[in-house]
Amino acid sequence: MMALETPPQVPVPSKATRQVGPLHQASHAQEQPQPVAIRVERLTKTFEARPIVRNVSFTLPTGETLALLGPNGAGKSTLLRMLAALSKPTSGSITLAGYDLDDEANVARRNIGYVGHSLSLYDELTARENLLFYARMYGLRDGAERANGLLALVGLKTRANERVRNLSRGQQQRLALARALLHDPAILLLDEPDTGLDDEAIALLETMLAERRARGQTTVLTTHNLERGLSLSDRALVLLGGRVAHDGPSAALAADDVRALYTQRRVTAQPTPDVPVGASGGRPFSPGETPETGGVRLFCRQVAAIVAKDLRIELRTRQAWMAM
Repeated sequence: MMALETPPQVPVPSKATRQVGPLHQASHAQEQPQPVAIRVERLTKTFEARPIVRNVSFTLPTGETLALLGPNGAGKSTLLRMLAALSKPTSGSITLAGYDLDDEANVARRNIGYVGHSLSLYDELTARENLLFYARMYGLRDGAERANGLLALVGLKTRANERVRNLSRGQQQRLALARALLHDPAILLLDEPDTGLDDEAIALLETMLAERRARGQTTVLTTHNLERGLSLSDRALVLLGGRVAHDGPSAALAADDVRALYTQRRVTAQPTPDVPVGASGGRPFSPGETPETGGVRLFCRQVAAIVAKDLRIELRTRQAWMAM
């Protein structure tokens, strides 16, 4: 296990080195009670007529950390990608960092740091080169200083000149976190950031999230570690079947309460036992179709759908970043 060095002081970009959004300007204006960092209203997302996120609404005050919880397939990653302005909702609206994502998505992205399942790193570039590339995209004049400080902060100082494809999954996850923090975003969106991290790296992640909260910055994270998610957050929003099943203070919710919500959802969502499930995904088998042939066809369709979705996500992510 790689020992982490004492985290250095990473310089925060000045106004002259980055795009400044309304959240950064607000500190110089008269304070307003409970400013809102994220406002989501009646948000819905469908894929091929299948609803993934259903009529979701919530507000997140500036400076708070939100744990977005739910079982696999609940819609967490889809919701996070819409918040990151990487996927357009079917209906509803998102206001983020003072910007309406329908009209000002490109400007809003400068106030967002995002780490998804696809880490958006270039395999043939070194760790330092990746950060310098994104620093240029953000227009940071102190990009080299920021990159070196963050590499040391996430424990990759000695691997800075290593190509990304030679790094372990945990080291790539650390680098992706450094990339998301590069421009000191007002809003940080993390999709299962603890994936592949060892205990020391998780402790570092928890420290960084606590420091962001202390600086009045906003974070939304997803995780399947319920205890960790609740301990790191001010609020918890639980998604089940794409709908909000719970939204409230994390301190008032125990991990077992969340698990009980999951269990309740599985019980109420059981399919009718009298209806045979065919390759068409819930309709009866076609004439002449057996469970064996139907299962093979269903598996092939599911694999093809997953591959196509991953390719679309990668393409949209690269197009979105290059459009900045």
